[in-house]
Amino acid sequence: MTDFRLTPAVADAFPDTLVALVTADGLRCREPWPRTVAALEDLERRLADGTWQPADETDPLIEAWHTAYRSFGTNPRRVRPSVDALGRRFAKKGTLPRVNPAVDAYNAVSVRYGLPAGAFDLDHVTGGVEIRRADGTETFTPLGEPGTVENPRPGEIVYADTTGALTRHWNHRDAHRTRVTEDSGHVVFVLETLHAPRDGHLLKAAAEELRGLLAPHCEQTAVDHLGPAEPLVTV
Repeated sequence: MTDFRLTPAVADAFPDTLVALVTADGLRCREPWPRTVAALEDLERRLADGTWQPADETDPLIEAWHTAYRSFGTNPRRVRPSVDALGRRFAKKGTLPRVNPAVDAYNAVSVRYGLPAGAFDLDHVTGGVEIRRADGTETFTPLGEPGTVENPRPGEIVYADTTGALTRHWNHRDAHRTRVTEDSGHVVFVLETLHAPRDGHLLKAAAEELRGLLAPHCEQTAVDHLGPAEPLVTV
């Protein structure tokens, strides 16, 4: 079991934060995931025929994250929130990346709902996970760059376990150590909003859609919500 905690400093600065934690146990990423393939292809088809566009920085969903990034000293046009970067790439290329079924599932849900999404292989997480301000001593190895070591800036918001930072700039990029691969069996997927009163219904719908994509390919799923009213959740 792994504790996830929203620290008081983050809750006070962003009091309407709500995080959905979608846990999948016994995940099977080496089998076909036809519903996820269909979800990706549907989004690509709708983008191509002009009936849908991913949210961009003019959308309140993305604008809120840009404002948050600036508050802790990050320029969101140079270092973009994950959903913003994914949507821009999708709009330019016309296709979503294919990584593995689990990653493809949360990417599809992220861009469809305009919400940042990520995931951690819980078998590679040490101790509990906190959403907190970095003190600058944490180490971070970016996804896909196993030979690189960075240090978040003091005050930057990160997910961190007892070994180091699991994200940079809140949700800009995940760590290589806890990446989700085809062999990951115990994974928590994360969806986030900064405006629960306005967008909480979107977050809950997105979490249930992601759970529906995962459920046929794992032994068990669960959805929990983390926020100032419930700052500690065990998954």
